Amino acid sequence: MNHFLKPCLLLLSLLVINITHSQLPPVQKSPTGITVACKDHITELQVYSTGTIRVKKYPKEKTFDPQSLSVITKPASIPFSTKTKGDIVTLKTSELTVSLDTSTGALLFTANNGTVLLKEQAGATRFTPFNDAGQSTLSVQQSFLLDADEAIYGLGQQQKGKMIQRNLSLKMIQDNTDDYVPFLLSAKGYGIFWDNYSPTVFKDEPAATSFSSEVGEGIDYYFIKGNNADAVIAGMRTLTGASPMLPLWTFGFWQSKERYKTQDEPVEVVRRYRQLGVPLDGIIQDWQYWSSNYLWNAMEFLNPDFGNPKKMISDIHGLNAHMAISIWNSFGPETKQYHELDSIKALMNFGTWPLSGVDKWPPLREYPSGVKVYDPYNPLARDIYWKYLRRMHALGLDAWWMDSSEPDHLDFKDEDLNNKTYLGSFRKVRNAFPLMTVGGVYTHQRQVDSSKRIFILTRSAFAGQQRYGANTWSGDVTASWNALRNQISAGLNFSLTGIPYWNSDIGGFFLGQFRKPLANADYRELYTRWLQFGTFCPMMRSHGTDAPREIYQFGSKGEPVYDAIEKYIRLRYSLLPYIYSTAWDVSHQHSSMMRALVMDFALDKKALDINDQFMFGRSLLVAPVTERQYAKATGVNGKDSIYTADYSVTRSRQVYLPAGTNWIDFWTGTSLTGGQTIAKETPLSIVPLYVKAGSILPIGPDVQYATEKKWDDLELRIYPGADGEFVLYEDENDNYNYERGQYSEIRFSWNDKKKQLTITDRSGQFPGMLEKRQFRIVLVNEKQGAGDQSTGIAARKVEYAGKKLVIVF
Repeated sequence: MNHFLKPCLLLLSLLVINITHSQLPPVQKSPTGITVACKDHITELQVYSTGTIRVKKYPKEKTFDPQSLSVITKPASIPFSTKTKGDIVTLKTSELTVSLDTSTGALLFTANNGTVLLKEQAGATRFTPFNDAGQSTLSVQQSFLLDADEAIYGLGQQQKGKMIQRNLSLKMIQDNTDDYVPFLLSAKGYGIFWDNYSPTVFKDEPAATSFSSEVGEGIDYYFIKGNNADAVIAGMRTLTGASPMLPLWTFGFWQSKERYKTQDEPVEVVRRYRQLGVPLDGIIQDWQYWSSNYLWNAMEFLNPDFGNPKKMISDIHGLNAHMAISIWNSFGPETKQYHELDSIKALMNFGTWPLSGVDKWPPLREYPSGVKVYDPYNPLARDIYWKYLRRMHALGLDAWWMDSSEPDHLDFKDEDLNNKTYLGSFRKVRNAFPLMTVGGVYTHQRQVDSSKRIFILTRSAFAGQQRYGANTWSGDVTASWNALRNQISAGLNFSLTGIPYWNSDIGGFFLGQFRKPLANADYRELYTRWLQFGTFCPMMRSHGTDAPREIYQFGSKGEPVYDAIEKYIRLRYSLLPYIYSTAWDVSHQHSSMMRALVMDFALDKKALDINDQFMFGRSLLVAPVTERQYAKATGVNGKDSIYTADYSVTRSRQVYLPAGTNWIDFWTGTSLTGGQTIAKETPLSIVPLYVKAGSILPIGPDVQYATEKKWDDLELRIYPGADGEFVLYEDENDNYNYERGQYSEIRFSWNDKKKQLTITDRSGQFPGMLEKRQFRIVLVNEKQGAGDQSTGIAARKVEYAGKKLVIVF
């Protein structure tokens, strides 16, 4: 009988175990998260902060421990609890609960106040076998369920003119004018970073919202909760790196063109600006200073028209300007870099620019250039890149213009993605190319020079690139009024991925549709309006081909276009104390400079999908003019249309003033109630600009370059109607001593009821700091006016020596 009972008891015990496991899924807990076996796969939840959870999913028969290229932080030992009830396993922090249904594999993210933030679609975690360049791997997909009216943003930069990123499908693979970052931000107060570098499709349909990537051993994404958009972006930057301070001079005006053909030309441009008395800080030398296409990106001045580059750079420095130089991510077959990279198998074989070795348009394909893109995923290749670039650095160049950092991929064939890189197939890591190449330059330069802050102007970006001192421009866009309009939403959504520094070619790169553009009133008006928009971007840079863009190409003083251009360049410089302090807010508090309206007015439903207005910093509402108003066609339609300017009737632009605050017209001082649409007159010299009530705006001195004068006599404009604060940040302007605490802050607080301004004790210090200074304080109102003639406003002067002051009006 015992022999009979033993098998029965064993069978019964196994049955009990199976029943128990179906009711109580096995949960492995570690100090930083949990691992759970679901019906079809393994799910790992790792705690990075009380509001940030990493989600990993992978088949049961596999292991999955990817090393992120974007995320540089590690899971944290933060208190959390777990609970299992039936098929539901929950992980709870002090602000977030994540519930996992092990029967379907779906996750539910809930704020601890009960608000449902995000749901995964049940049964919509997919792993599909995929052959990646001969290696057996997976394609991966995850679908989510969003609220029907939920506004989402980000995903990088696209030229579609859309603000809210719903009801669309994006094939996310880096391109000249499209930069993809697989991060979305919801107006509900969360973000998703899909940590995958292969070609990815983002799709939003009524049924579901999904990310699908061609290559991935598993699914890997981060859920970031925040009470507002700023908090979500702060969470993203905590994961992927803070943005360092850029040099003060980079926030001044830049002039460039495709291209200055001798070393004398850029020097003469700077000299001409100085003679005209128009401010300028940066000049850029574009490509082909290296000579032929077979010597493409040699990182040497081999062109005989650049025979003494050290003198060119010295002359520009002598004019108190700075110089950037064009560098690329590919090399001609006769360059030293090409041969050295080829010896370690760090060159890729696919079509890239230039296609021909002959400098003619269209390219003569029978004379192939042989130019190849390098492998920035390879640390040795990055070493070689810097080895040659360091010689350029030694010449005293101030910044890098890293072109084609997506990189150019011409005559695209899917098998091109089979190229081998240090980290696997090019397909596997395709979209991270800009992150790796920009990061290589920044990391190497920081190792050898901390006396000069690194500034890299580049054409593409990926998550985490903000930590490398980079500013991304929107690519080689073709000039049109529609293109100008599209730049606004492109830059705003790009910034909403956590990468704060962005700009565009003022005036558009290609001018193909404009006949004789410098004489064409339509283009002259477009250029002026684009420059006005650029005044309120993180970088103000004029550049393009088909026609030069220097201010003197547009007439002379006293003419409407010239005067409008000069006015906004000067306005940019007057705002430098505000801009530089905002840059500190970006670095120190993870803020954003170019702010979509959802960032400050998330509760105003009318503001959420506005694609042609934005906040510049936390105080200025900008509404660029993006339609032709004064150029009249007098000839035939199309490319051959002839336009002349007619300023006899002043046009206007509709502007929505977000609710919840009052707004003061920057130009007139008129106070207006938020929550309404108004018509603002827009002569060529005016872009609608409004200041949020309660703002304190520091106005800098009239200068020819950013550091010409000390900020010892700043005007402080107070815009009444609400309480407000502003922190004036100062440091040495162009080194990394601020990282060691060598900077100062002065906090200004406005009490609107008491009409009282408090200037607190100065905190911090740095070499060269102003011990004593004067502030000219202006209480702005309609009677006094505001923006154009600040000298006509009665100002109260106070002497400040670093100790608290209280001024009552």
